[in-house]
Amino acid sequence: MGGAGAFGSRLADGLAATVDCEVVIGGRGTSNATRTRDDLRWRHPRAQVDIARIDAARAGAGDIRCLRPDVVVDAAGPYRPGTYGLARACIEAGVSYVDIADGRAFVTGFPAALDEAARSAGVVAVTGASSTPALSNAALDEVVRGWRRVDRIEVAISPGNRAPRGLSVFQSILAYAGKPVHVLRAGGWAYAPGWGLTLRRPMEGLGTRRLSLCETPDLDIMPARYPDAGEALFRAGLELGFLHLGLTAATLPVRMGMLDSLVPLASTFRLVAALFERMGTDRGGMEVVAEGLDATGAHVRGTWSLVAEAGDGPHVPTLPALALVRAILSGSPPAPGARACVGILGLAAIEAEMRRLRITTRIGTVPLPR
Repeated sequence: MGGAGAFGSRLADGLAATVDCEVVIGGRGTSNATRTRDDLRWRHPRAQVDIARIDAARAGAGDIRCLRPDVVVDAAGPYRPGTYGLARACIEAGVSYVDIADGRAFVTGFPAALDEAARSAGVVAVTGASSTPALSNAALDEVVRGWRRVDRIEVAISPGNRAPRGLSVFQSILAYAGKPVHVLRAGGWAYAPGWGLTLRRPMEGLGTRRLSLCETPDLDIMPARYPDAGEALFRAGLELGFLHLGLTAATLPVRMGMLDSLVPLASTFRLVAALFERMGTDRGGMEVVAEGLDATGAHVRGTWSLVAEAGDGPHVPTLPALALVRAILSGSPPAPGARACVGILGLAAIEAEMRRLRITTRIGTVPLPR
């Protein structure tokens, strides 16, 4: 679903390039899907690619059965709390479901809403098979493997300015920008403004970039998985400093209660960003940093970093979904039930999907003073 979109088309490309399966690109219309299909057939002559007219927001179990899929991947969104209609339709149809949602409320509410039905139907339903929470948690698990204690966690993502950004990306950011975000910080739960807590810091392979607080599922999932941690933050940033700070300034009316949300201005923000799309670079990256006590009891900082070159960064959010679909089709699916994509995929499985792309990762640990 949404296979002609910015992320869906990249997932379809990964499937066509590396998985022996038929790829069906679903969407409400056929023009964009047809162009994507033709492009994939040209680049991957041996791939089986087709299209289907289907509305992800209205599809029922009968619509899913008509397509006879093995797996349905929702790359269309929007991923708003309670909008689990497509997942419910897949469960009723007895078809595995995967999505690339990164909305905090959507992902955290997914198991409670669907797990009982999925288990009863013997169906796998997985949400958040994307950069967050799937990749971020897989990287964190690898960084702290064998540690005695995790004290602090921080995740950062900074795409290159030339990376394509659909309207849904702007809507996702603006949905929380300026609003209170519940976050574990300095040893306790508190509220901080979305797109606040701004700082400048060097990122591996990217130089110094500005980063601000994002509302993602990791803000709930990481503290639950590592309860000794006194801080768990997730920040993201725009490569161009003046755009990043401009968005920060735009959140002030929301923070002051003068506006309910910046979402109605998403098209305007997208237009402004397009005016500067030739500036900056097409290099983006991600970091997962943890501090705590390693296996010997030494106080250490562990870091996993990713750098994507030459426009391959937009593939990253699709790689956990690609790895998960591969596992399902190969006969090694997760157990039936509905859950977030955490503890399902190891970091090695996701990094294996990076081999055909210009993406490099590093992991290391340094001692910290006591």
